[in-house]
Amino acid sequence: MVRGEVDFRAKCAEADTFNGIIIQKLSDYFMLMTRASEYALLSLIVLAKADKPMDADTLSRELDISKSFLAKILQAMARKGILNSFKGAHGGFSLAQKSSEISVHAIMSAAEGKSPAVFECASSDSTCPSEKASACSIWPFLNRLQGKIDNFLEQLTLADIMEK
Repeated sequence: MVRGEVDFRAKCAEADTFNGIIIQKLSDYFMLMTRASEYALLSLIVLAKADKPMDADTLSRELDISKSFLAKILQAMARKGILNSFKGAHGGFSLAQKSSEISVHAIMSAAEGKSPAVFECASSDSTCPSEKASACSIWPFLNRLQGKIDNFLEQLTLADIMEK
């Protein structure tokens, strides 16, 4: 550590309330892979390996995930054309495309209901939470970073995730 530099982790560990504020503040702006995206990927991996459609109840038991939460995610992915949805006694969900044709970006966007972003302000200057993107010295960097991450997630497919 450089002289005069503050050890952020040590500073956060000093006071739980400070730590909580910092974590909350960072989570307001920083994109983490949420449970919705995680559950979407996990369920798609199971469906890709299945030889027939699977219902939300079966998937939720197999993955130990809340059925109601998973059902919402599955329906969102069906609306976006990632999954086929079948009604009836032998209904359920199946992949609408080959796993090699489904991008992780599309999966995360469907699960989250919006395009994944590193920082909320990174997608465009109009979405900057402080409304000062034009004067922000790091916005151009965040915007370039977001573009690189978007490209990576668009190139990465479900099949890539499933490779061992």
